[in-house]
Amino acid sequence: MSTSPVGAADQDRLSESEYRDRLRELPPSAKLVAKVLEGDSPLSQGGLAEESLLPDRTVRYALNRLEEEGLVDSRYSFKDARKQVYYLTT
Repeated sequence: MSTSPVGAADQDRLSESEYRDRLRELPPSAKLVAKVLEGDSPLSQGGLAEESLLPDRTVRYALNRLEEEGLVDSRYSFKDARKQVYYLTT
């Protein structure tokens, strides 16, 4: 039996129905940001604002809500360590 981190990460992932149930309760801006991340990930907050055509403040709010639900995570950008990039955890 393997105890690799990859196996542990797979267990932490949400099923499609759990993902959709959590997303369903969120505001439209969070749904749009999640949809953009489905197609083009990882993206910075500025990149998400550009792709979604939402204001920076709205994107920040959407990301906070998505993070609260465990649907989005972030890491520092390899291109610019001053920025964080966001990606779906599902």
